[in-house]
Amino acid sequence: MEITVEEDRCAASGQCVMTAPEVFDQRDEDGVVVLLDARPPAAAHDGVHAAVALCPAAAIRVAQGRRPRG
Repeated sequence: MEITVEEDRCAASGQCVMTAPEVFDQRDEDGVVVLLDARPPAAAHDGVHAAVALCPAAAIRVAQGRRPRG
């Protein structure tokens, strides 16, 4: 999993932080999302997917990483 955020789209609602605080934070001055871990461990994936679904501005994107072959 690889996460990207579009700070300029962020509505500063904080839904992502409440849902996956190990992956997202907010800037103190304006509440805009801060990505703490662009490639979180598997244990955080459910929270990240929930944060994507809850984001009112659709500012969070998730791409599935490629698994190594072999």
